[in-house]
Amino acid sequence: MKRVNNKLLLAATIAALLAGCDSGGIDIEPTTVDNSTDNSVTNPGGDTTNSCATIESTGVQGTPEGANCRYGTDFVSSSNPLTEDLYLPALPNDGAHIFDGSLFVGESYGSNAELQTAGIAQGGDAVKLEVQAGATIAFKDSSAFMVINRGSQIFARGTESAPITFTSETDVRGTVAAEDVSQWGGMVINGFGVTNKCAYTGNLDAGTLALSGECHVAAEGSTDDEASYYGGDNNADSSGELTFVRVKHTGAQVAAGDELNGVAFDAVGSGTIVRNLQAYSTYDDGIEFFGGAVNIENYVALYVRDDSIDIDEGYRGTITNALVIQSEADGNHCIESDGIGSYAAGEARNADIIGQDINSRPVIDGLTCIVSAQAAGTHDPGAGWRFREGIYPMITNSMIVASFSADENGAEGSNYCLRVESDETLAEAEAGTEVAITSNIFACEDKTKGGPVGADDLETWAVNSGNQFAAISGAVDPTQNADTNLVLLAGTPAMYTADALVVGSDVDGNPAPATVTPVERAYLGALDVNGTDWTRGWTYGLHEGSRAQPLWFE
Repeated sequence: MKRVNNKLLLAATIAALLAGCDSGGIDIEPTTVDNSTDNSVTNPGGDTTNSCATIESTGVQGTPEGANCRYGTDFVSSSNPLTEDLYLPALPNDGAHIFDGSLFVGESYGSNAELQTAGIAQGGDAVKLEVQAGATIAFKDSSAFMVINRGSQIFARGTESAPITFTSETDVRGTVAAEDVSQWGGMVINGFGVTNKCAYTGNLDAGTLALSGECHVAAEGSTDDEASYYGGDNNADSSGELTFVRVKHTGAQVAAGDELNGVAFDAVGSGTIVRNLQAYSTYDDGIEFFGGAVNIENYVALYVRDDSIDIDEGYRGTITNALVIQSEADGNHCIESDGIGSYAAGEARNADIIGQDINSRPVIDGLTCIVSAQAAGTHDPGAGWRFREGIYPMITNSMIVASFSADENGAEGSNYCLRVESDETLAEAEAGTEVAITSNIFACEDKTKGGPVGADDLETWAVNSGNQFAAISGAVDPTQNADTNLVLLAGTPAMYTADALVVGSDVDGNPAPATVTPVERAYLGALDVNGTDWTRGWTYGLHEGSRAQPLWFE
């Protein structure tokens, strides 16, 4: 096996799924000065009556509107990007920084010559945006979105008691409903990481990978003067830091098939710190990775209408602890993932990309997916995990629960838990060296789709790999301790791993219940009912006191 995952422990039997320990995130201190305790802004002439931010080189300043600050397109826009560092403080009285246009941090360069002239080779060479803990950044409408261009960085360092919120003006005004989407565009972060939409020589894992030409891939949302680009050969690049950040009510369709997400990580490198991130009420994907190797620890996706986690173009990072809860009536995949950008079955290019180790190879540990088995969501029916187009995933210590309501697509198999496709992915799953899906629980009436893996159907392969399927039919409540057929979730709200995971009949229909007893890690999924709840205090929509409505399965 080329890749070693010290969290990966194979299960001895269906009744005893082994679980690995969580791993910590990266610990890289940014080079910017932490002035997050400074809650005042002194403007030209010493005026402190206007606490709105100022572009120092031009003197253009935001305009106070009650507790808020408004910034016109003369302050910043896609055609008027930030070209100097900017600090956005937390405003008194819960005020918000409201932008009429898009917030582009740094200029966009589409050629090597332009980057070289600007002196940009990595994150930190260009403009820095710093956002103070507790600040709210809002956007006027769906035409406005946010881009951190290559070379530039964002430092949004919230705290558990003072998270940073990126949202819409309608949210600030209190005119938005809990599950409203497309109130503004969303966040795009462009880095210099590897994307297999570009051409390379050498091999990534061998340390010999090098670009064989220019690499400037147009990011989603790129039209006219809103164009921005990502890509390079530095998977250690840093685009800054996002900690205790909430991104709410996003998504806009720029063109057919071009839809903005909660956060798009475009070739973002592992030098970027992302911890405690939430995507809330999103039209398209919650987070989407186009290559790169950024790691994420503690992620919440709530009411995402398309895919809560979307992977493509050679993403090589880790996701540790993630909670996905779909809406009762909307949402597509918990994970939708591709290994190769612009994939075409049978092409020699696929083998070349895989041979260079630049197909997607995500490592996910501690994921809970609470999926609604609905049929007619905004994009597609509710479902679990889909792996295709030459992806090599490693997924451990996780669970999918889709049994609060009856399966809406039983005949079609659209509400599946696990789907594995593409010749390359299936062949590697059979070989068992670079694909590992183990120590997971699947609780869906539609168990699998896709396969086979060698001589085995997909379900048999998954069970032999140390996973367990719950034998359920129709609406089953996985939170009722009195029902020994299915006990997976507990707590208030019911989104935690239960004290004792009990699944009734096993995959062969044997009547005796099988008890799942993880050994080193005391629970599966994102949250332990008896452990520290990392979602409390900073998220929105989960807990009483910080939500507009109860969760639909409470």
